[in-house]
Amino acid sequence: MNIFWALVIFSVVVIIHEFGHYLFARKGGIKVNEFSLGMGPRLFSFYAAGTKWSVKLLPIGGSCMMEGEDEASDDEGAFANKSVWVRIWTVFGGPLFNFILAFILSIFVIGSIGYDNSKIVSVTKGYPAEQAGLRAGDEITKINGTGINIGREVSSYFVFHPLSDRNVSIEVKRGDEKLNFDVTPQEKEKFYLGFSYNPSGGEAVIETVTDDGPLKAAGAKAGDIITAIDGNEIKSGEELSNYFVANPFDGKEVKLTLKRGDSGKIEEVTVTPMSAGSSYTLGMVSNTAREKTGIGGTLYYALHETKYVVVTTVESLKMMVTGRVKAKDIAGPVGIVNMIGNSYEQSKNEGIMVILLSMASISILISANLGVMNLLPIPALDGGRLVFLIIEAVRGKPVDPDKEGRVHFVGFVLLMVLMAVVLFNDILRIIG
Repeated sequence: MNIFWALVIFSVVVIIHEFGHYLFARKGGIKVNEFSLGMGPRLFSFYAAGTKWSVKLLPIGGSCMMEGEDEASDDEGAFANKSVWVRIWTVFGGPLFNFILAFILSIFVIGSIGYDNSKIVSVTKGYPAEQAGLRAGDEITKINGTGINIGREVSSYFVFHPLSDRNVSIEVKRGDEKLNFDVTPQEKEKFYLGFSYNPSGGEAVIETVTDDGPLKAAGAKAGDIITAIDGNEIKSGEELSNYFVANPFDGKEVKLTLKRGDSGKIEEVTVTPMSAGSSYTLGMVSNTAREKTGIGGTLYYALHETKYVVVTTVESLKMMVTGRVKAKDIAGPVGIVNMIGNSYEQSKNEGIMVILLSMASISILISANLGVMNLLPIPALDGGRLVFLIIEAVRGKPVDPDKEGRVHFVGFVLLMVLMAVVLFNDILRIIG
């Protein structure tokens, strides 16, 4: 089933991309010779609307082959014989349809489980956020001038713009008021237990444990549920998150009450938090739990969900270029298949609706990523072709086709090398 879902997601995302090219090509009068579902040897085909529609052996992706796209043609409907603006829109159509697909899937997800508002869940007493005047319940609308619409944008902002000793400007909505606060981050030693969980309204289930972390050393496993800390009852992931904010670790032992995921047995373990070094903090936690909204709100937040994924992709690429993200940390097709498989395994016992929502969320990420990546000004990608078309539009004549072809060929070779490196890293990550 893992491979099935991966094939479905990859195929849908790529086919939608190619259909974007097809639709704009036909709209601009460009002749589309063949539109293929899958790759490799052709299984069967038929003609409709002047195009050969094919189904091929390998159920991966597809293609939209236009007349005169990569070779000279005297046909009136050839790609090269159309105006530069028709060609620009035809090339741009693929990435555009990936963004549209991400938006449609976001409507499905948000319409089903809601959106995460950008309210502050809690502030730690004596920390900068509280001292500046921020309160739990304040809805963050801007951070340093950057608009905030959903809760995940708060945490992602600080991932891409790490805290330092510089003030942080935070605009919030408190009731009917809009208030501005300048918060000075504080440097604190941080301690951790070495696990991940979902800070939502459901039970505080341990999703993963770090191999060399204190919690694993204490005998905790993924699937265990935290029901109390030092005698304080924990009913949900959200309560666990709030507890950590109100009671930051200081290196002293803590007692966790666990409900074992495999047996349901209640056990108590003692854990000594491990130091993670010092870092800057504001002492506040933003919301990640979702709440339902109406039709208008669903459309509004679906748009911001799509924007969030696109911005996150762009910012991640910046981190890669500046060296903050290493090549070994980049996931390729094998890594994505593994991610899809893990997501399916975690949701398969929750019913088909949970599986569909999980797969839709991954598809949003993959579709938006494909749209962004294809718009990069790299030869052999849509973005590289757009660069040459824009140059043609500015100078009033096309770049020499032979020179452009050589540039795209070099770009294609480099992309293949990069894919090989990413594939190698994927395999090492999985077997490691």
